[in-house]
Amino acid sequence: MATDLTTAYRAPITARRMATAAAEFLGALSDRERAVAAFPFDGDERYEWHYTPVPRNGLLLEQMGPEQRRAALALLETGVSARGATEAREIIALEAILRETERIEGRASRWDRNPELYYFSVFGEPSGSAPWAWRVGGHHIGLHFTLVDGDMVAPTPLFFGADPANVLHGPETGRRTLAAEEDMARALLGSLDPSQKGVAIVDSHAPADILTKNYRRVDADATPQGLAYAAMSGEQRGRLVDLVRHYVERAADEIAAQEWSKIEQAGLDEVTFAWAGPEEPRQGHYYAVRGRTFLLEYDNTQHDANHIHSVWRDFAGDWGEDLLAHHYAASHHR
Repeated sequence: MATDLTTAYRAPITARRMATAAAEFLGALSDRERAVAAFPFDGDERYEWHYTPVPRNGLLLEQMGPEQRRAALALLETGVSARGATEAREIIALEAILRETERIEGRASRWDRNPELYYFSVFGEPSGSAPWAWRVGGHHIGLHFTLVDGDMVAPTPLFFGADPANVLHGPETGRRTLAAEEDMARALLGSLDPSQKGVAIVDSHAPADILTKNYRRVDADATPQGLAYAAMSGEQRGRLVDLVRHYVERAADEIAAQEWSKIEQAGLDEVTFAWAGPEEPRQGHYYAVRGRTFLLEYDNTQHDANHIHSVWRDFAGDWGEDLLAHHYAASHHR
């Protein structure tokens, strides 16, 4: 059965919160600042994203005053769950820890490890039924939300990373960021019997990064397939479902509920789990979870397997592409 896009993405409460928060953010800016933060909805800029600390377009936190910063962070929080907001704050705070880690370990870096180098951008007008979008980007954070017809919200790509994933120095020693992304996948892998592992473990070496990188479109065959949900036991299936939901529930609760419903409707039997790298902790490792409509990718290989990249993508729905196609087709018909 085909998914009804008019209901699959509908999140009216969250959409209203986003529109209000985006308008308040733009309203707190001067004309000069608004010219930096605001972009047309059409064009290629909306699709530009990075998870490395490269410069990008948008208004930086460090360029904002206290009230503007409050409004920017309030916008960020409309898109994510309470847990997602906590993780985003932890990722941002890791920049100062990373700077100190590199100093202690004598690792020269060309990057400015600055917790204020996060960019906020709004595309189009956050009011009415015309499509609009917003983006928050910086080192290890990539949030992209597209709104169509006033109350439909597309939440992907959604990227979280962490470096150091496990703090090794100073008063925060032992603090782990995005720990569940590793621990839940390891629990699933450890529950598999040898024959299942023979299918799930696709390579003894992990790739150096997520394979889909920051490409605008995701190739459904770019990642390994691995072991299918249908070939797992009840407990194993529960672990895989928990892992998928953990990624989806980074998004605001109303959005996450809709997205999980879409995944269930598309069918779980064909969802697969693939692992690359050794099974032992603290070794470079990678996994991918693929469904008919979505992809989760995780890589932890850099800096002695203490540097996480993780992303949730939608094959048809990144940047609301399926929603927009439906919207423009309906508009043309009218």
